[in-house]
Amino acid sequence: MSTSGIGSKGHGVHSYAHVAAPRNAVKPYFKRLRAATGAAPRAAATSWDVPALCAAYDWPNKSLAGGGIIAIIELGGGWTASDMTAFFHRIDQPMPDITDVSVDGTTNTPDPSPDSADGEVALDIQVAAAAYYCATGHAATIRVYWAKDIAPAIAAAAHDGCDVCSISWGSDEANWGKREAHALEKAALAATAAGMVVFAASGDNDSADGGPTPANVDLPASAPHVIGCGGTMKPHSGDETVWNDNPGQSNGEGTGGGFSTMFPMPSWQIGARGPGRLVPDVAADADPSTGYNIYFHGSWQTIGGTSAVAPLYTGLFAAFGKKLGFVTPDLWSHPTCFGDVTKGDNGAFRAGVGPDACTGLGSPIASRLATLLTHPVANLARRVKSLEEANQELRAENTRLATGTRPPSADAYPQVLAVSPLS
Repeated sequence: MSTSGIGSKGHGVHSYAHVAAPRNAVKPYFKRLRAATGAAPRAAATSWDVPALCAAYDWPNKSLAGGGIIAIIELGGGWTASDMTAFFHRIDQPMPDITDVSVDGTTNTPDPSPDSADGEVALDIQVAAAAYYCATGHAATIRVYWAKDIAPAIAAAAHDGCDVCSISWGSDEANWGKREAHALEKAALAATAAGMVVFAASGDNDSADGGPTPANVDLPASAPHVIGCGGTMKPHSGDETVWNDNPGQSNGEGTGGGFSTMFPMPSWQIGARGPGRLVPDVAADADPSTGYNIYFHGSWQTIGGTSAVAPLYTGLFAAFGKKLGFVTPDLWSHPTCFGDVTKGDNGAFRAGVGPDACTGLGSPIASRLATLLTHPVANLARRVKSLEEANQELRAENTRLATGTRPPSADAYPQVLAVSPLS
């Protein structure tokens, strides 16, 4: 599906749950393996029910207080109550409280066609809610923000008081103008200052990110105040490796990652070396061959893609509580909260010991993250630091206004991005 193009460049944002899409589409990053209509999840021992995957990542077992409100940004597709009821009944969890919020007139519009973005929407809601319940024992509160563009949806979710935000749509940085890219980062900066954590998928087309050159990164995952989420292949036994269906190739199907050409390397990316901001920051299972059992369009399907990783972390971080704010520097300061993924490549980059441009810090060791991020004194200090950073940016903006160095309309959000699901 598609809507109008963005600005004069026609660059697009896509979802990362993998269905086929043309280049220059802001697409959802999900990738699915189909089961027979109406069948139970395929018996292949490689796929995961969400609770089992959470257990494999050492999730706290219904022990956290929770309370975080989850925002999920969707640029297309829709969900139905019957699909959600079937999913949560199957995994023996209560239905989450799901509210649809229209940012700009866009609405929940289910599309039964096989290549619609409905798979993205189902994946996002089901993974985030199930992950939250596994950590808290309580039903999640989810607000789905329907929009034609990402930055206004981030702003709306932050304004409404959401605590963690999941974005599974994006596009190669080369498809964004600098003004639009920095407007999105500005929205993310304001959101984290308000206490909201923002996660985004890093893309499903290896290091090329669907572009003509072997090394590109995806936005919004590359924005410094967004936590970029890469993908692994996590079997039920054996080593977790980088997800790449075409090893050694930079333009196949696998985790996005590399170095930004729009944002410099942040000082807090400890241990990272490169010409710009390293993407991703974190990772988790995304290979469709070890994918997630999801229910939509009346049947069970196995879905992968970095689209699954953003809501997985979102559900976990919402379980840590409210208003965590800009947590990314804390994550980079505590690499032992992650399982280092040292095998595999995404084309232009290879995994190794320490942070890399395939899986960032690695996959979650959720119990350690809980210890790190549920400390009330540390959370207060982080919030104060986030507010100070936002105030500093506002002062710099005022200076630019006073001196006339600020470009016209630089604070405008990006215009509408073409939407189509990526397979």
